[in-house]
Amino acid sequence: MDVWTNLLQGFATAGTPINLLWAFVGCAIGTGIGVLPGLGPAVTVAMLLPITAQVEPTASMIFFAGIYYGAMYGGSTTSILLNTPGETGTMVTALEGFKMAKSGRAGAALATSAIGSFVAGTIATVLVTVFAPVVAEFAVKLGPPEYFCLMLLAFTTVSAVLGQSTLRGLTALFIGLAIGLVGLDQITAQVRYTGGIPEFMDGIEVVLVAVGLFAVGECMYTALYEGRVTQQLNRMGSVHMTRSEWRRSWPAWLRGTFIGFPFGTIPAGGAEIPTFLSYGVERKLSPYRSEFGTTGAIEGVAGPEAANNAAVTATLVPLLTLGIPTSVTAAILLSALQNYGINAGPQLFQTSSTLVWALIASLYIGNVMLLVLNLPLVGLWVKLLKIPRPQLYAGILIFATIGVYGMRQSAFDLFLMGGIGLVGVVMRRFDFPTAPVIVGMILGPMAEAQMRNALSIGEGHWSVFIERPMSATLLAVVVAVLVLPRVAAVMQRRRQQR
Repeated sequence: MDVWTNLLQGFATAGTPINLLWAFVGCAIGTGIGVLPGLGPAVTVAMLLPITAQVEPTASMIFFAGIYYGAMYGGSTTSILLNTPGETGTMVTALEGFKMAKSGRAGAALATSAIGSFVAGTIATVLVTVFAPVVAEFAVKLGPPEYFCLMLLAFTTVSAVLGQSTLRGLTALFIGLAIGLVGLDQITAQVRYTGGIPEFMDGIEVVLVAVGLFAVGECMYTALYEGRVTQQLNRMGSVHMTRSEWRRSWPAWLRGTFIGFPFGTIPAGGAEIPTFLSYGVERKLSPYRSEFGTTGAIEGVAGPEAANNAAVTATLVPLLTLGIPTSVTAAILLSALQNYGINAGPQLFQTSSTLVWALIASLYIGNVMLLVLNLPLVGLWVKLLKIPRPQLYAGILIFATIGVYGMRQSAFDLFLMGGIGLVGVVMRRFDFPTAPVIVGMILGPMAEAQMRNALSIGEGHWSVFIERPMSATLLAVVVAVLVLPRVAAVMQRRRQQR
């Protein structure tokens, strides 16, 4: 009963005119960003992080959550009309959505995408409301050894799943861990790895690295490697579905929701895996298999879109209850909380109860706002695609520069941002994932502190990590994540040689 009382209080906070305005602006910006190919919520939230210095915590978190949600809604528009996913989570939507658009059913594809996102987002938000406090209560009982092993699991799964290879993922992770160690030691207050540069004494800002890797890196990469691209829009038609399309869509929405939600709660690389999994399930179960890959099957849009939005909503469970981000945007949201001096984790539901429940309530409100924004205003969002790329990316660079300079009024930070942008270009050019860098940077110092606390509890003996059942189980899972894919690959090669 306490859960629903807290949720009602959250609605009272989120429903104030100023917070409703922040939610609406976040949803509108997020949808627009989702429509623009190559941009995403991580870039946008990273660029806008400096507002945390001016806006109170509840309003800014509602605003960022609206951007995150809206980008997932908007990403489907370009996937369907242009075959150009605005977000990685909408890559699968392009497979059938673009085929539907070419056969004159773009309206139905956009409608099932928007309504499916609303259904999945609402169900997933109810699940967050119910399960997040339960997970938080359990998490309070965990000690430093368990937390260190949990973070080790986050490191290995994010690094193993993202990118072309585990080695590249782990390399990106160690870059993030190294950056996170620069500055003052948390426990002994010793200066380390600053290279004699005074500006590094306070450490390197997560915001600066996120803006450099994502926003500046994206702009530089586009300028260097992606020449001018001419895109053709498909005719959109009216945004409505026939009775048959409704009948085919709703089971796919429900299946997609329950496939996506569990993947969002674990560090498994974001929304890409559940969307591909949902597409595979729909293709297998659909009685209209001949439409897949030819004229476009509506189930192939409905299921993945629902899985995408359910996974995005579910990332709030580990973020709020354990302080562990399971996606890039969640990692940047965690740094936004840290800017306010708020530590995400099991105590958050006690120390910042108003913020947590207002954020959860804003997800219900944001879902309705996004449905209203998406269905009638699809034509308006599509016009954003006509903004020339040079002007678009020039604007992003201006915002990034103003945002980073505004944090500490330091010219050194601007040079550092440019250097990190070049690193982002090199990483993208050679298929190194950038997400593990941010995860390593944020969780690295926390993992180091938990490891040292655990060793203090074990009086310097590393056996403390295998003596406790929960930490030993988590270590076994870490080993399985790293070893099993290689064993499976070796066995498959041997079978092929026979």
